[in-house]
Amino acid sequence: MSQATQKIPGRKVWLLVVILLLVAAGAGLSVWYLQSQTSGKSAFETSPAKLGTLTAGIGASGTIRAGRSATLAWNSNGRVQSVTAQLGDQVKVDQVLATLSRDSLPRNVILAEADLVSAQQNLDTLLKSDINLAQAMQNLANAKQTVKDAQDDYDFLTRKRISQEVIDDTADQIEAARNQLARLEYFFNLFYAHRAEGSSDKAGMIIQLTNARQNISNLVAKYNWYTSKASPLEIDKSLASLNLAIARQADAQRAFERVKNGTNPDDIAAARAKVAAAQATLNLAQITAPFDGTITLLLPQAGDRISANQAAFQLDDLSTLMVDLQISEVDINNVGVGQEVTITLEAVSGKTYNGVVSRVNQATKAGQGGVNFLVSVTFKDADDLVKPGMSADVNITTRQVSDALLIPNSAIRMLAGQRVVYILKNDQPLQVNIRLGSSADAESQVVGGDLKAGDMIILNPPAQPTPIPIAQP
Repeated sequence: MSQATQKIPGRKVWLLVVILLLVAAGAGLSVWYLQSQTSGKSAFETSPAKLGTLTAGIGASGTIRAGRSATLAWNSNGRVQSVTAQLGDQVKVDQVLATLSRDSLPRNVILAEADLVSAQQNLDTLLKSDINLAQAMQNLANAKQTVKDAQDDYDFLTRKRISQEVIDDTADQIEAARNQLARLEYFFNLFYAHRAEGSSDKAGMIIQLTNARQNISNLVAKYNWYTSKASPLEIDKSLASLNLAIARQADAQRAFERVKNGTNPDDIAAARAKVAAAQATLNLAQITAPFDGTITLLLPQAGDRISANQAAFQLDDLSTLMVDLQISEVDINNVGVGQEVTITLEAVSGKTYNGVVSRVNQATKAGQGGVNFLVSVTFKDADDLVKPGMSADVNITTRQVSDALLIPNSAIRMLAGQRVVYILKNDQPLQVNIRLGSSADAESQVVGGDLKAGDMIILNPPAQPTPIPIAQP
């Protein structure tokens, strides 16, 4: 036999393989069908293809917690005087839950009461009294007068004391007075010096000489004052006093501007801050509720000695209950705030609760179990059976498709790379090609192929399906 006749083309080989497979598979499905006929009852379990809503979701488990929770601790050492809240009580924000005895408190807490009274009085004065305005006006007037006086003193030391004309006239008066004295001395020596002591004429002449000398002394002193200047040190001291007075006047002016149209808001804010500071110190002697909630843990009793930072109460806001979930990085991009969830509890059998995704963390840390993101869901219809600490199974609805043609996932088979289902038509199985869209745990959406709503889908087709339909459509 020649080499050409021994070689079978590859296309013919593949065709032969396919024919053999079809024959074998057809025989298998024929046996399956014949067995159902000879048994006297149908071996097919069927369900109609139907239109409905496909719901896809992600499941996770977590522990129920209160929407807000706080452990309340003492802020000071002391002895418990009273406990006004009991276990299970619903309390309001700022409600006093327990107090310490005054005589057991630290000194600074006891004195805070006096500080609070003083600060409150100061605040009331700022808000209601006009005394601040009157005082500011008085201070400004005094500051202006001080500036005027300092300016006068400085001017007196630095300005020219008298005009040059007066200075020259005074010099002339001195010269004339000296000439007159010289004449009087001449006449005294010529006519009166030799006369006896006690002579009235001589005494009168001596008086004239004394007056002439005093007049010269007065004129010289005046002339010296007219022409003299203050020392540099005196001038510097006077200038410093003037500058200080001007600065104080500016301060008084600003203080007046702050209150002339009413109490300065900054002063009121500062006074209120002092009131708040004193009140905060005083509040160290008590525990108050930071929000509305329920007392779920109570530790102190009246008479107990306690220390700062010692736990006293557990407060939970049970009006909002939540579950924290760890969602894998594979699924996190399908989860968003606002998605609906269903919640089941091991402790409450036979009941399903509804909720909503309320928070999705956008960052995480890798752990031993892989990369997970924290997602929080909030109950929408929690009742008295739901309590913090219970375990919960949550299913997050990630998407919904309405009016979808749905088929059970268990009925889908793969045949030569093509998804198929088998339907029952005229009591015979018929292969139908399909194309799938979205899928959930139990069902999938059919978006293409030959399947129609109402077709009876065979739920238990053979594990090795045949591509050859037993019945033609």
